[in-house]
Amino acid sequence: MFYNAKNCNIKIGRTDMDYIEFGYGEKSLIMIPGLGDALKSVKGTAFSYSFMYRIFAKDYKVYVFSRKNQIENGYTTRDMAADLATVIKKLGIQKASVFGVSQGGMIAQYLAIDYPELVEKLVLAVTLCRPNKISSRVLSNWISLADQNDFKDIFVDMAEKIYTPKRAKMQRPFNHVLSAYMKPKSLNNFIIQATACMTHDSSALIHTIQCPVLIVGGDEDKVVGENASEEMVELINGSRLKIYKGYGHSTYEEAKDFNFQVLKFLHA
Repeated sequence: MFYNAKNCNIKIGRTDMDYIEFGYGEKSLIMIPGLGDALKSVKGTAFSYSFMYRIFAKDYKVYVFSRKNQIENGYTTRDMAADLATVIKKLGIQKASVFGVSQGGMIAQYLAIDYPELVEKLVLAVTLCRPNKISSRVLSNWISLADQNDFKDIFVDMAEKIYTPKRAKMQRPFNHVLSAYMKPKSLNNFIIQATACMTHDSSALIHTIQCPVLIVGGDEDKVVGENASEEMVELINGSRLKIYKGYGHSTYEEAKDFNFQVLKFLHA
């Protein structure tokens, strides 16, 4: 398959976890998606992911991990990191660079804090280390809509909050059809994972991260706030900061040189 891409699944406890892998490199790169993973896991997406992130395929064996398929109430970002560490060890990955986006970045923080032996370098994109007024307001609204089983309004609000105005305007006419097509069978996992974002707070421990860290944000982020990246760089000694002007929470998708900047950091 394209870039040796494979759709995979692994047992963890009483449930399982979907993940994909691609690339030919000897080094390992672990990618952790954001909250959207609660609505649609990476299952069956090996081809699209390998194409989107093909820049990493030559130098890395890339793994993209979803959360486990059955999660319990009270499941935290730290719990997610512990489960991911279990799977990493089970797959025989000795050490990896870790690239976390949004909630994936929250999980990545705890992976580096609690399992430093597994993390060589760390990329934290459009994420935060503790709740703020903006993130709390946005997440509370999404949880409220999910409680009402109103996926359409979640989808529409996500599109408006995540993308730049230009991209949001282009997608707006198609939101109704897209939301109907993408609606999951249940929003229970979304509620649990959104609540985990609401309660995530690594601010007292994040200074213990010892590996090289790149923090990437957008100065118009309407989900985690425009100052979340700056707060983390102040708390993590020696970390690097890259802020994209005019971009928001979808910086990792919309900024054309985003993947290049990540690769440049990993190669440094």
